Amino acid sequence: MESTQLGLFAEENRAEGKPFIKWVGGKRQLLAVITNFAPQRYGRYHEPFLGGGAVFFHIRPERAVLSDSNPRLIRTYRGVRDDVEGVIRRLQTYPYERTFYDAMRARNIDGESDAELAAWFVYLNRTGYNGLYRVNSKNQFNVPFGRYVNPTICDAENLRTCSRALASADLKQETFQAILQRAERDDFVYFDPPYVPLSVTSSFTSYTSAGFSLDDQQRLRDVTRELKRRGVHVLLSNSSSPLVRELYAGFEIFEVSANRMVNSRPERRGKISELLIR
Repeated sequence: MESTQLGLFAEENRAEGKPFIKWVGGKRQLLAVITNFAPQRYGRYHEPFLGGGAVFFHIRPERAVLSDSNPRLIRTYRGVRDDVEGVIRRLQTYPYERTFYDAMRARNIDGESDAELAAWFVYLNRTGYNGLYRVNSKNQFNVPFGRYVNPTICDAENLRTCSRALASADLKQETFQAILQRAERDDFVYFDPPYVPLSVTSSFTSYTSAGFSLDDQQRLRDVTRELKRRGVHVLLSNSSSPLVRELYAGFEIFEVSANRMVNSRPERRGKISELLIR
């Protein structure tokens, strides 16, 4: 099906539902359009590539299952959901200093509590270079210190708001294929996977050490087809690559534009075209 160009309306900051972490490919720029394409009535909301959670915080579904393959990300959400005051207390003591940042980055954090890990994650996310989350093959966080004037390390009010929104959400660390084990007819699934590169010189860069390959993109397409066969409402975001159009031939494809400010390469920031698929 031929793609349709959609216009965007500016989305003002909302008192509720602002993501508490920055994330590559975050959807705050596209919330107005995504909301227009979301079904008015549905059972449970599922988001298997949680990331910054902008869509979830915006639509505030009554019942939600939020998942991601990144265990630290899911534990961060659990820490904010279950012990937000503990996360806030820690963040309020963390200074914006290179030596402190380097010490935090080097910590062996995985054995700590969810609240401790959440504060670690949020601090590094808010003070690291360009808000990136990147790990090496040993799962060690390796983003350098960022250069900011006065970064917001602890937005206590927003963290509490996010904690309330997450109170009724089920948080799972799992792969996207697990959606087939629980999604039912009339549920709503929003997929926001790592994007297909726009050119052959690009590479699939993942926020986990495992990567997200072309085979994964094809498996995601197959999962999407199966969900539609079951009567599940599905909406998916991806790049405007010709490969994506080929993968999702037969689906409704809509071209949208958004500003991308979080990217490791400055030339890839700014306004770009993306696809919404349903």
